[in-house]
Amino acid sequence: MGQIDVNNVLSQMRQLGAQASFPTSAAAPSIGAAQGSDFGSLLKQSLAAVADTATGGISSLITQSLSAVAGAQNDAQTKVDAFERGDAGSDIGSTVIAGQKADLAFRSLVQVRNKLTDAYSTIMNMPV
Repeated sequence: MGQIDVNNVLSQMRQLGAQASFPTSAAAPSIGAAQGSDFGSLLKQSLAAVADTATGGISSLITQSLSAVAGAQNDAQTKVDAFERGDAGSDIGSTVIAGQKADLAFRSLVQVRNKLTDAYSTIMNMPV
């Protein structure tokens, strides 16, 4: 079994922490990009991101996952707003489904964060 370079993992986690500070709203994905997305496409994006992890690293995987979750939440909010305004093309079914997709994506993201935090704690508590 190969050795884990703790310094490399620590530097990647620091980079992720710096990226997660959400400096401006310009970094957030646009609402227009999120329209028309469904859970299947989010799953395909996540699987493609996992396949690209070997070349892009964990930071690109997490960035893509955050973008996908933010897109699902923006899509759900757009549908809720349209339904509240009484737009002709909005219906309660698609609005609720979009909200549930966003909720599921966010809960999954939180679970991944918890697993990463546990893994980091385990690595940092290992004797050298």
